[in-house]
Amino acid sequence: MMENIDKRARATLFRDRLARAMEQTGTSQSALARQTQVDRSTISQLLSGDGARLPNAHVVGGCAAALGVSADWLLGLSDRPESATDLLANSLSLTEAPRALVDEQIFAWHREAAGYKIRHVPAGLPDMLKTQEMLRWEYAPHLGRTAEQAINASADRLDWMRRSTSDYEIALPLYELSSFVEATGYYADLPAAIRAGQIDHLLRLNDTLYPRLRFYLYDARRLFSAPVTVFGPLLAVLYLGRNYVAFRDTVRIAAFTDHFDHLVREAAVSARDLPTHLRALRQAHMPG
Repeated sequence: MMENIDKRARATLFRDRLARAMEQTGTSQSALARQTQVDRSTISQLLSGDGARLPNAHVVGGCAAALGVSADWLLGLSDRPESATDLLANSLSLTEAPRALVDEQIFAWHREAAGYKIRHVPAGLPDMLKTQEMLRWEYAPHLGRTAEQAINASADRLDWMRRSTSDYEIALPLYELSSFVEATGYYADLPAAIRAGQIDHLLRLNDTLYPRLRFYLYDARRLFSAPVTVFGPLLAVLYLGRNYVAFRDTVRIAAFTDHFDHLVREAAVSARDLPTHLRALRQAHMPG
């Protein structure tokens, strides 16, 4: 938020920013006068005056539109010169997210956020934490012979995570793991051997990567979350199925971060208690 400044200082700031915008866009006084439909002498006075008087809203708006900046920036009410349309375009983007084995966009966001904490609410078990057998079962029926690509891509992501300086927090609803071990819903007909191997794999990963990797389980009867990933303070990405909606403005990133942190605070199973929970599930549904 801009600090409150007196009229004379604001008028000086307006002249400086108007001159800077004209210089950066290569706009002459005559050209700006034509575009704003005022006399050239008016533009000259705006640039050379030393008083505390600001131009009227019509002139300020015309100058802002002609120079491709925001009126708030010219008046010293914002530190961002972009127009409102450009600010929205820069802070929110829609990216196609087809059902694919190698999601380069997601991986690019991970690399961009290297060193920051990454908070993730997946749509299901994260691919990079799945066994090869699990990936073959999941992808082969839909994508034919390309299941090996999923295996290689997941191995690459997991290897990168091991070497990364980022901490990872994952929040998943309790029912996801229950459905998995019981082979119900999405996981119907998943062989018991694959389920047991996947649970054992999660236990090994937890032993190896904790506390850099922390897995929380929340009760979906009390809390709800759409699939979302928060890449440190840089961006938050909401998964819609066919598209990702990426937010880069600090207010929305903070809102998504608060949402995730609430899931962690209210988790039914903490990261510390996850191994005990996994072993109990395995014993109850896949003994031996």
